[in-house]
Amino acid sequence: MANLYNKIKLYLNRDFSLKEVVLQDDIINGISNPYIKEWNVAEAQPTEAQLDTLESQANTLEASNQVIANRKAEYPSIEELVVALYDTEDKLAIENKRKAIKEKYPK
Repeated sequence: MANLYNKIKLYLNRDFSLKEVVLQDDIINGISNPYIKEWNVAEAQPTEAQLDTLESQANTLEASNQVIANRKAEYPSIEELVVALYDTEDKLAIENKRKAIKEKYPK
């Protein structure tokens, strides 16, 4: 199930601050129940039904964000990239590592 933040992001078609939209999660019997506590943006507040229609898109967004996070965690460091600028063998190793990561985490 997609998180509420991403559904609202899709609804607004932009990022928003947590001052613009205040979210709350009242956990009841160990079950998460997130909701919009305050709506401080010009656009009309979405209904539950409107947000539910964005579930599939939000799931896709979250999957894409996870791929990006996985890649970022395994990509070479800035230091490794700088060293590779001056060493052909290091540069080839970096290119091969990036290729392997992209194959491991396809978009």
